[in-house]
Amino acid sequence: MAGTAYRIGYVQAGEVRTRYLEAGAADAPPVLFLHGSGGYLEAYLRNIPAHAARFRVLAMDMLGHGFTDKPDFPYEPRHYVDHIVRFLDALGIARVHVSGESLGGWVAARLATTHPDRVGKLVLNTAAGVHFDPQVSARIHQLSIAAARDPTRETVRKRLEWLMLDARNVTDEMVELRHRVYSQPGFAQTMANIMCLHTAEYRLPNLLTDAELAGIRAPTMVVWTTHDPGSSIAIGEGLARRIPGARFVLMENCGHWPQFEDAERFNA
Repeated sequence: MAGTAYRIGYVQAGEVRTRYLEAGAADAPPVLFLHGSGGYLEAYLRNIPAHAARFRVLAMDMLGHGFTDKPDFPYEPRHYVDHIVRFLDALGIARVHVSGESLGGWVAARLATTHPDRVGKLVLNTAAGVHFDPQVSARIHQLSIAAARDPTRETVRKRLEWLMLDARNVTDEMVELRHRVYSQPGFAQTMANIMCLHTAEYRLPNLLTDAELAGIRAPTMVVWTTHDPGSSIAIGEGLARRIPGARFVLMENCGHWPQFEDAERFNA
């Protein structure tokens, strides 16, 4: 972020004190970045400077994540959507382009189906919410719960390495930040609330339906990767086919965080 003017602050989104970053011209078209499960706004640090040259960039810690407030109940997509709408209202933003990764993509799609007037263009980046693979969900659930219950730098690093094709992309700085987040008092319970969507009980009723996706009217780009640990290329292609007019882009040699592993192409 060196050389980029930005600020990190808090806003009251309904009852939820919400941490966010803002960069770019205040009168530029706004774009909102939404991170994945267990993440935070810093997932987009390699993307904010490039986007801030053209957009008013907003990146937020979603409900229960990062340093945003953490009410104690299982977080479903409708809760995230409600939080985002209140966040936009608090900033006086009527309409925003939305780019969401993993859980953020799931929430972005649900936002576009339930509040179509609030969404301009849509980027679904290795989006969750389109299928359920019990083995994959069990693995990410186990890694996340372990990192939150025993937030050592080793357990946190293992959670971060799951995101990457090349584990060497996990820097000490990233580990330190996530360790601080996961070491907050009560975060083990918060992680259980976050990871409910990796259980059949909560995931299956919340999956995006064919009818929902067919009703998306926002111009949409589906970004997928060749080495996503959570789903296959066919899943991404299928998602794009189900959204009218969606464009499918496949990023080579990336895992679950293409915005980080190949920031230059992602930004373009």
